[in-house]
Amino acid sequence: MEFEQIYSTYFKAVYRYIWKLSGDEHIAEEITSETFLKVMKSIGDFRGECDMRVWICQIAKNMYYSYLKKSHRTASTDEAELQRITDPDAFVEEQIGIQDEAWQIRKILHTIPDPYKEVFMWRVFGELSFKEIGALYSKTDNWACVTYHRARKMIQDKMGGNL
Repeated sequence: MEFEQIYSTYFKAVYRYIWKLSGDEHIAEEITSETFLKVMKSIGDFRGECDMRVWICQIAKNMYYSYLKKSHRTASTDEAELQRITDPDAFVEEQIGIQDEAWQIRKILHTIPDPYKEVFMWRVFGELSFKEIGALYSKTDNWACVTYHRARKMIQDKMGGNL
């Protein structure tokens, strides 16, 4: 696949993922551009062990976290965006009704351990399927599903069962 085709196929998914992680469209534009520069330089390293979108989004996530470290910022998610995130079977995303709850969920998300936090973020912000998440971690889609639901349960428990 030529780079132009890769760029046109995956640009929107990468931009949307970073925008949802950062809550800032300018940061999303910057990180997405840097991501595709890195993809262009390292496309020869792609081994095809996972979906290319997963590989590119992993690069984007790493670029975003590097950006945060360099700028000494913390990840932020716009409360209104948290309220718009939808997943048909996810109670957390559907029931965010007020800003206090959105803020509390955002704080809780940063306290739960990996891989739960990461799987939750890939599912909600990256909009990846369980199969894609499993491939990202060299695990099964069932593992990704169980991990995601455990993360949701952790969030619910820390919310005091209010969701």
